Amino acid sequence: MKKYVIRVNGSTYDVEVEEVPENRAASPSAEKPARPAPVPRSEPKATPRRETVPVPAEAADSGNIITAPMAGTISKVLVKSGESVTRGDVLMVLEAMKMENDVMASGSAKILKVHVDAGAIVNAGDVLITLE
Repeated sequence: MKKYVIRVNGSTYDVEVEEVPENRAASPSAEKPARPAPVPRSEPKATPRRETVPVPAEAADSGNIITAPMAGTISKVLVKSGESVTRGDVLMVLEAMKMENDVMASGSAKILKVHVDAGAIVNAGDVLITLE
């Protein structure tokens, strides 16, 4: 018995083919009962491709950046460039594993640049905000 993977109209099927001798193929009594139709395999879903935000040189030197604490999706951005924030202010909301996590300011500062928008997919360590 040989196994094959066959694609028909975008659906993928695993099939097994049995090789039979010529004298047996002519005999109707030698036929096996029909198998149920194969179930199509699901194709892997494409994940959206995203680019990592590079850390600006001046921010990396001064340590005035806020990075994503974990991978997830930015569901809300609550600040914009030029705003002043104080310690404990919620800057944005990061959704990860069906939980909303607040990204907060660790001290008083002015927002230099917000690097992500709502709906952005981020990895742990990606730059979210640059502070002045």
